[in-house]
Amino acid sequence: MAQLGNHRRGNYDSGDDFVLEYGELRFTFNERDFSERCEQAAIKLGFVGAPLDEGEREDLVNLAVNGEVGEPASHLGEHINSCWGALAGPSDRSLVHWLRRLVFRGAWLDQRVKEGELEVVFDDSTHTFGYAQPDRDFEVIELSPEPSWEEVAYRR
Repeated sequence: MAQLGNHRRGNYDSGDDFVLEYGELRFTFNERDFSERCEQAAIKLGFVGAPLDEGEREDLVNLAVNGEVGEPASHLGEHINSCWGALAGPSDRSLVHWLRRLVFRGAWLDQRVKEGELEVVFDDSTHTFGYAQPDRDFEVIELSPEPSWEEVAYRR
């Protein structure tokens, strides 16, 4: 567990099918949770529309886990392989990096909500949800912006 002042943070855990580690944090996911988080990350990045079918989700999970799609199970996997040059890029700018980062960030935020460090809030002006810090007068945290892959997005 990571330490924050006198507070010990727990690690996100929904199962033991997939593991993401960063520093002292270890997040474990069941298959459904991880695949849904991968799909939501790909949507947020503008790379896919929803909902994906089973084969498409399988290819997206393989991309996030293995960094590639060796044997595509769908047209999405074939699309990933055909435009790989535009998706790979430098490690901090690759689609794989951002999929993993958004899956991790989502689980981190969920764990902070579960532990009471953050609260989900709705902004009436933008019609979006955000995260506020109850111990800081409900100051909304600003998440780092993510790049867009709309130019090479997968379309059926």
